[in-house]
Amino acid sequence: MALQQRLVDEMKEAMRTGDTDRVSVIRLLRSAIKNKEIDKGKGQQLTDEEILQVISSAVKQRKESIEQFEKGGRRDLVDKETKELAILQSFLPQQISDEDLRIKIKEAIAQSGAADVKDMGKVMKLLVPQLVGRAEGSKVSQMVRECLGQK
Repeated sequence: MALQQRLVDEMKEAMRTGDTDRVSVIRLLRSAIKNKEIDKGKGQQLTDEEILQVISSAVKQRKESIEQFEKGGRRDLVDKETKELAILQSFLPQQISDEDLRIKIKEAIAQSGAADVKDMGKVMKLLVPQLVGRAEGSKVSQMVRECLGQK
C-alpha cells in the first residue's frame, strides 16, 4: 500500500476510534506533504521516498523540540511531543541496526573508491537514498567519518 493511502486510512481509523492526538498528527503530516507537493509543481504527487523524507523531517523537529522543552522544564510539552514522535515513527520503516549500517557504509566506501574523509560526500551521496527514514543523517555522517578515518 502506498504511504499516502496508508496515512488516509490511518486518519480515518483514528477518527472512528476518537484518537484525537493521532488525527492531529496525521493532519499535520498530510499538510506538510501537500505543501511539498505544491512546491514540487502542478499536479505532481510525492513518491513514497519523498514522503519518508517529510516524515523524517517531522521526527527530527519533534526530537529537537523535546530537547528544548526539557531544558526549559516544560514536562507537559515534552510529553505531548513524545506522543507525537511515537505516532510519526510508526510511519517510518524500522531503523537499521548499527551493524547493518556499518556494512552498508563499507560497501558504499568500496563502491565510491573513497580514500579519506575528503571523499565523504561521495559516500554520503550513495548512502542517503538507500537509508531514507531508516537512519538519521547525523548518525550516518558520524559513522562514515569514523570508517573513513580508520583507512
